[in-house]
Amino acid sequence: MSDDVSAALHDLAADHRTPPPVPGAEIRRRAVLRRRRRRTAVVAGALGTAAVAVTVTVGLLSGSDSRPDRTPAPVATEGPRKAVATVDLSLHRMTLGDKTLPVSAGSAQHPTPTGRMTVVAVHREKRMPAGGSGLGGEYDLRLPWVVELRTDDGRTNYLVALTYDEKAPGVRDITRGWIGLRTDDARRLHDRLEPGDVITVRDGGSGR
Repeated sequence: MSDDVSAALHDLAADHRTPPPVPGAEIRRRAVLRRRRRRTAVVAGALGTAAVAVTVTVGLLSGSDSRPDRTPAPVATEGPRKAVATVDLSLHRMTLGDKTLPVSAGSAQHPTPTGRMTVVAVHREKRMPAGGSGLGGEYDLRLPWVVELRTDDGRTNYLVALTYDEKAPGVRDITRGWIGLRTDDARRLHDRLEPGDVITVRDGGSGR
């Protein structure tokens, strides 16, 4: 019986025995590992935040309007600068040097402004409000080869490629004031015109 008691007491003492101490070198090694894990977590979090910021920035830029291809210029309100092109609304045509290009202008309800206009910017592509296209106001359009014009009194108008109706230029007026051209003609104008160039728009029927 005494042997059984001695064995039981021995086992009980073994269960509650204090674990052997960990050497100092092992303690330092474990501390280094913990610091490395913390630094890795911080760097990963920073990289994740940077990735989100880049994604948001790209998203914002991709949805914004394109910048002008060439630097805008002030409206040419002074000096006898000669017009490089003339638009005759009654004849539905633009004269540019020795070339004649068919155009489509605004309707009677939304006439195209007349007079001298200065090129202030040219755009490879530009988001245009559909209210100026005659298609209704619920859709915006992204049109290529856009030339931005400014009248002497500060109004803005555009030369645009009528990609949605290539047959209209020279035949019928379908815009709400824009001067529309066939895509190939609009591209040539975009490449040729520079900010500061002057275009004269006139209504041949009234002599303006």
